[in-house]
Amino acid sequence: MITDTTRILLLDDDPFVLELMGHQLAELGFSRVTAMDQAAHALAVLETEPGAFSVILCDLQMPAMDGIEFVRHLVRLGYDKGLVLMSGENQRILHTAETLARAHRLQVLGALAKPVTLEQLRQVLACRPPREASSPRLVYGPQEVERGIAGGELMLHYQPKVEVATGAVVGFESLARWVHPRDGLVYPDQFITTAEEHGLMDALTRVVLGLAVAQARRWTDIGLDLHMAVNVSMDNLTSLEFADGVAGELKGAGMPPSALLLEVTESRLMKDPQASLDVLTRLSLKRIGLSIDDFGTGHSSLVQLRDIPFGELKVDRGFVHGAAHAPASRAILEASLDMARRLGMQTVAEGVEEREDWELLCGLDCDLAQGYFIARPMPAADVPAWVEAWENGRHLLNEG
Repeated sequence: MITDTTRILLLDDDPFVLELMGHQLAELGFSRVTAMDQAAHALAVLETEPGAFSVILCDLQMPAMDGIEFVRHLVRLGYDKGLVLMSGENQRILHTAETLARAHRLQVLGALAKPVTLEQLRQVLACRPPREASSPRLVYGPQEVERGIAGGELMLHYQPKVEVATGAVVGFESLARWVHPRDGLVYPDQFITTAEEHGLMDALTRVVLGLAVAQARRWTDIGLDLHMAVNVSMDNLTSLEFADGVAGELKGAGMPPSALLLEVTESRLMKDPQASLDVLTRLSLKRIGLSIDDFGTGHSSLVQLRDIPFGELKVDRGFVHGAAHAPASRAILEASLDMARRLGMQTVAEGVEEREDWELLCGLDCDLAQGYFIARPMPAADVPAWVEAWENGRHLLNEG
């Protein structure tokens, strides 16, 4: 939580803006504010003391060194505190700058169009952006990842998918976690790439599929009729035996093929769609559901939708979260949903993190939603109680 002891850097080349926002920050109780009109001066301070400021409010359009160049220097210096971007330019430029800063893993608290209001400042400085807790970022080598897979150290967390029209829970996406004996819970962005680059994805996916299907069976046994979604890699889709292996897992657990949905990330799929077309078609013939994940982030989406028998389209979170206030994102979201409906596909919106995201989807006739507004990923043991609580309260979802 940001407090009145927070050290704030206010960076803008306009003296009037510096004075006005200085008064606004004072009104909000922030007394430790440093105002600067040149990015080079701010950079000189940060060069000697990278952690000098808890929050930086930075204009994009500045002479000599603009806000984008300044952001690059923040990345170089390893700045890990809060950043607020401001601009009088159009919203698309502001959104692009925000996306760039987030891609560099900077802690972007918000991107504000000028003139900035007192209420906007109050909201953006209210708290840090939500982040899923994770272990320290470490680099794991292939031998260690292979040992973890073979040693039974993988577990799954589950994130619900609900109907937008009714709020009813329809299923869960399984998300791999590595319970490392030294580092604790390790998230997939720290080991999936290593697995993909060193031929370990088949082994990893076999474990994940086994865990997910077995869990789906346990839920069925206690009366929870829920679809299970599992992410698969392009590496899995190059083996002609893959479809038979998936069908075997389902048969062994006594689960129908319709209980499973395989999610294929679009940006991975686009690299060699022909090599995987036969495998995906066989999966579809076996009545195993197929979903194109992170839709909108690749370059051959329309060809894939035409040629591959997907039954579900998941719109990437980058076009969902905040789309109510981002015309370009909303346009892409609406177009994606409309295209999917015309193709007879079920639609899912990822990244539903706030009520306004949910309310937007309610007006766009989206089928399913997934994101922190509904629930964060949870261990299997927490699912039954969460489902009961959600079902008891979902009638309140669309009330003001």
